[in-house]
This record gives sequence, C-alpha cells and structure tokens, in this order.
Amino acid sequence: MADIKIYSAVVCPYAHRTRLVLQEKGIDFDLIEIDLQNKPEGFTEVSPYGKVPAITHGENRVWESAVINEYLDEVFPNPPLLPSNPIAKAQARIWIDFANTRLVPAFSTLLRSPDFQKQEEAKQELYKHLEFIENEGLGKLSGDDPYWFGESISLVDFTFFPWFERWGALKHYRGFGIPAEFTRVKQWKHALKERPSVKAIAHSKEFYIERYAKFATPVPVAA
Repeated sequence: MADIKIYSAVVCPYAHRTRLVLQEKGIDFDLIEIDLQNKPEGFTEVSPYGKVPAITHGENRVWESAVINEYLDEVFPNPPLLPSNPIAKAQARIWIDFANTRLVPAFSTLLRSPDFQKQEEAKQELYKHLEFIENEGLGKLSGDDPYWFGESISLVDFTFFPWFERWGALKHYRGFGIPAEFTRVKQWKHALKERPSVKAIAHSKEFYIERYAKFATPVPVAA
C-alpha cells in the first residue's frame, strides 16, 4: 500500500493537476475516486472543504491543489518542479495565482453561464488572459523552449494544463477555441500533450464534451 492516497474525481481539473505532479515525480499512490454528487460518509474528515483533490500522506492530510502540489514538491524533491531562484519562484507563484483567480473563473463562467451576455464578456476576458499568457508569460519566460520556464517543466505548466486539455469542450459548447494568433500558447499546449506524465492520464476531447454536457447547452448555430 502506498504512503500517498489521493482523493480525486476524473472530471475535476483541480484533481488533474495533482495527479499530473504525482505522475511526473513517479510517486507511488493509491487513487480513490470520489463521486462529488454522492460523497462518501466521512470524506470531510480527509477533505474539510468536501472538495477534491485531497491527499493523505501517512497520518498527514493536505487539501487544495496548489498547496498539495507545493507540498509534494518539497517532500519528494526530485525532479524539482519549482525554480530554486527566489525571483523565479515568486514568478511561478504569481502565475499559479493568475490561473486560479483569472483564467479559471473566466473559463468556468463561459462554460457554465446560460446568460449570453455573460458568455460574451467571459470570451473577451479569456482572450485578454490568453494574450497576457502569450506575451507576459511564455513570451518573456520561455523563450524558444517548450515549457513555461524554458526547458524544465514546472508546477506552473501542470497548474494551467488541465483547462487546456478541456478546451475542446469549451469550443464545442461556446464556439471559443484558442485563437490562431497565440502561437506560443499553442506550442506550449502541444509540448505538454506529448509529455509522458500527461499522456498517462489524458482524456480525449469527446470525453470532456460528454461529461460537460450537464454544465453547458450548445450555442445555437445561426442559419
């Protein structure tokens, strides 16, 4: 039995983040799938917020994906997934915060809101966030290398990628793909898709389209 147990849900992008880190580091773990619509009794003893992911490590428990991922990076330091340089580490945390407070809420609003005006506002917001990532993130930090901080993959890559794996569902239901002008974003996404740790737990566009059907109604196509 592994020391690490992760409480996860296959459709949850936050849990996806932590499973990617576990895969990348080659950490042995037990996967416990949680039905978020029918949570098992006692689940809040592991995850006080009643959310996934949460992990137990021996007698310890940790919840919230960004916190779990930093914990795993400290406890299992190889390969390191945060820069050692203080300013680079600060930049990584800024980008993790950007994902959590800007990109993800706009993505979620666009997918889930039934209000057309809110969808249009979310599209404009998402476009601005992608533009910021393209120019201020990948354009300045990555150079010609595949990952956010260059040649070495980091927690930042794994923080963002689950939403990009699900982008096909956003395009299907809301008609918003990744615009062609964001070439660095597209290159980055392709590089992540080819990563063995990503491939090991990847799902198809069709998988997400089917599972997000309950969150979104397709936009009618104009005649």
